[in-house]
Amino acid sequence: MIYLDHNATTPVHPDVVEALLPFLTEKFGNPSSIHWAGRAVKGAVEEARERVAHLVGCEPGEVVFTASGTEADNMAIKGVAAALADRGNHIVATRVEHPAVVNALLHLERLGCTVTWLDVDGDGVLDPDRLEGAITDRTILVCAMAANNETGVLFPLREIGAIAARRKVYLHCDAVQAAGKISLGFRESGIALLALSGHKLNAPKGVGALVIRRGVKCHPLIHGGAQERNRRGGTENVAGIVAFGAACEIAAATMAGEMARLKRLRDRLEEGILALVPGARVNGSRERRLPTTTNISFAGVEADSLLMALDLAGIAASSGSACSSGTLKLSPVLAAMGIAPEVARGSVRFSLGRGNTEGEIDRVLEVLPGIVARMRRGGDGS
Repeated sequence: MIYLDHNATTPVHPDVVEALLPFLTEKFGNPSSIHWAGRAVKGAVEEARERVAHLVGCEPGEVVFTASGTEADNMAIKGVAAALADRGNHIVATRVEHPAVVNALLHLERLGCTVTWLDVDGDGVLDPDRLEGAITDRTILVCAMAANNETGVLFPLREIGAIAARRKVYLHCDAVQAAGKISLGFRESGIALLALSGHKLNAPKGVGALVIRRGVKCHPLIHGGAQERNRRGGTENVAGIVAFGAACEIAAATMAGEMARLKRLRDRLEEGILALVPGARVNGSRERRLPTTTNISFAGVEADSLLMALDLAGIAASSGSACSSGTLKLSPVLAAMGIAPEVARGSVRFSLGRGNTEGEIDRVLEVLPGIVARMRRGGDGS
């Protein structure tokens, strides 16, 4: 079985499993308790916080643990809107943001906020000048992701961060797909808030984080106890947090070598498909993107049918965001790039990660061209 859908989720690293298991058994305490059982796990939570901070380049005290990247996005957007309501109600965002960001902003629009939605160019790249031109004296927040989940295209975060700092507005960055794959440099980037998710970098599902730059005003999304320095109520998911910290430590230590390896595999897959499948085209910039991701359109083929045929051959890929799978809507990311609907309908995302091998890539290149050819002749690809 060949898994090429790491942007949807990743297998948990064996060392991460080993790190979390004690916190499901003998290390069971509540980190808010002051007795020995609580102290034993409180230290582990803080050590994990340090590991997350090291990976993204922030201070440990700026890391707020959440249950997911989606919660982190919602906390950033709704929390800033609440905290700065007396200053303004205008937000600038790109049309290619993850559904967690888009739907949080649509919710705020229904409550009276104004959102300016920015298009990207045909390569999926954002023009910083257009972004700056959209900022007004009522703007309180800019939302721009680090890396697009469907195409892997990278945004110029340092330029965007400099604009946000100059115009005195907060920049929220969804870095769920980028963390552990590229250097984020939170401290130097001008980012005010940064969303992360554990299951995208070989930790379990159910844990994430929002990094809030010191001094940034952001109200809690979840009210309860005094956990996370009064920024997120609820007893911490200790096992998940420990696992997240372990995964961040592994990513920081192996990122350079592993991303270079995966880029070679990604390029081998992409170049092979373009050479072997007539009419195939890459969507998005081929220079400014994650080393793990390629989004390819196959003319004359429906992506859902192609994915089912690949699945029957033991190959897992995707047509875009896993959070939107099962819907009949065309990808809003590809639409924002100006890609024609008939092209977008045949688009497949291949996203590589830990465990993928050269032999797996060669196997995909062995079976994929025949599947596409049969589907174009009117068959089901099998």
